[in-house]
Amino acid sequence: MEQKIKSGSVISWIAFLFSLFCSIMAQTPNPNYISIGKIAGTHGLKGDVVLKHALGQRTALKDLKTLFIKDKTGSYLPWFLENAKIKSETETFVKLEGLDTVETARPIVQKEVWLAVADFDKYAAKNSVISFIGYTIIDAGRELGQIEEIIEQPHQVLCRLHIEGKEVLIPLHEETLQKVDAKTKIVHVSLPDGLLDIYLS
Repeated sequence: MEQKIKSGSVISWIAFLFSLFCSIMAQTPNPNYISIGKIAGTHGLKGDVVLKHALGQRTALKDLKTLFIKDKTGSYLPWFLENAKIKSETETFVKLEGLDTVETARPIVQKEVWLAVADFDKYAAKNSVISFIGYTIIDAGRELGQIEEIIEQPHQVLCRLHIEGKEVLIPLHEETLQKVDAKTKIVHVSLPDGLLDIYLS
């Protein structure tokens, strides 16, 4: 009986660790992909969807073959484009392979959309905020680290990076952003006293 209990406990513990691992992987950005927005809704009756993006310019995603959407385990699943058409400065109508009705398209609504890094470089405007991914942030001469993710909010942008092994969110707005050097890929900021201490202490 004791052996059975121990075996059951080990199996439960392994299942817990696997679940935790999947959860962490689902939340950890993959350096090979960059988030560009989300599927905002369906369009028409033939499975078309509206991609709301932060690429910084109108785009029909000409010659793009694949978008990626993460599944529950954090894996990036490819979705193949059949065609795309500009809707507005920040939205594009997209037809994806295998989605032919509103019902089949509905499950991906509100899902985050990713591009492979090579494709992102082709379609993102050079002056778009999202293009800061990979840039180094420097505060008062101190190098803080590379921007891993951009989180857009109504009145500011948050840059996610790691400093001393800890996740930090750096706000970019008119009071903190000093200068952006696209050639050296450096963002110069002036952060309020004590901001970093909140994360690092």
